[in-house]
Amino acid sequence: MKSRFMTRGNAVVFCLGVALWGVTAPKAGLARGAAGGGVVQIKRPNLVVEDLDRSLRLYRDILGFKVFAVGDSQSDSYSYPVFRFPKEARLRMATLSTDTHVRALALTEVRGVRLPPLPVPHRTAVVIQVQGLEQIMKRVEAEGLKVVPATSSRTAEGQTFIEQAFEDYDGHLIVLYELRP
Repeated sequence: MKSRFMTRGNAVVFCLGVALWGVTAPKAGLARGAAGGGVVQIKRPNLVVEDLDRSLRLYRDILGFKVFAVGDSQSDSYSYPVFRFPKEARLRMATLSTDTHVRALALTEVRGVRLPPLPVPHRTAVVIQVQGLEQIMKRVEAEGLKVVPATSSRTAEGQTFIEQAFEDYDGHLIVLYELRP
């Protein structure tokens, strides 16, 4: 019998539709919550992956994230009910930092159960600001990952940027962008 997890590809990804590089709010980079006036901040999108070591080659070695911590999750981890992982799944998690954000991204490896493919068209993306976009994309292409051609545009403030997307090893849509002078 298939578990609910096996039939619901949408439950695999949590918090992907957020940009890693900040909420654009006045000066502090934080937005005010509508209901209670508290601070709203985007923190640590989590990508579910089949092979953490392979994913670290991409996110650490190619994109430049720094590993903050790697470890096995306990059987009572909050990830089980949040992602709807079956109890027989074994989890290992890595948190990754940037030069300016501690634990900016998480990768959760699921072992012992088969992950369903992510839906296409993509429903979410992680957007990451980088430097050296062309060099990074050469390395991404060398990994054999699906790449979308680059495009150029302007921000609402009039700054030019180049963006290019790809699917990581597990089918997550990753959009890289680089601001240009």
